[in-house]
Amino acid sequence: MRQFRPAELAAYLQTGHTPVLVDVREPWEAERCSIPGSVLIPMGELTGRLQELNPDAETVVICHHGVRSFHVARYLESVGFENVINLSGGVAAWADEVDPAMPRY
Repeated sequence: MRQFRPAELAAYLQTGHTPVLVDVREPWEAERCSIPGSVLIPMGELTGRLQELNPDAETVVICHHGVRSFHVARYLESVGFENVINLSGGVAAWADEVDPAMPRY
């Protein structure tokens, strides 16, 4: 599985790449802050909502610090997703490296 730091993902997005951004945090977390363009599928709902995702699409998995997203990314790979990227450091690192105005929690 590939991993991006937030600054790498931001640069990747700026060059025109359009991966699916899957936020696996809880709704209350996403209400506080989120990366623009991400779709919220909480980790606990993932298996029931897997059909919403395209296994052929490049998929970046996002959480608060990168731990939940790492586990989800590994799960996605185990069910046939071949192009999965974990956002190392999560939205907390995104706020530090890319968007200092982003609320933190």
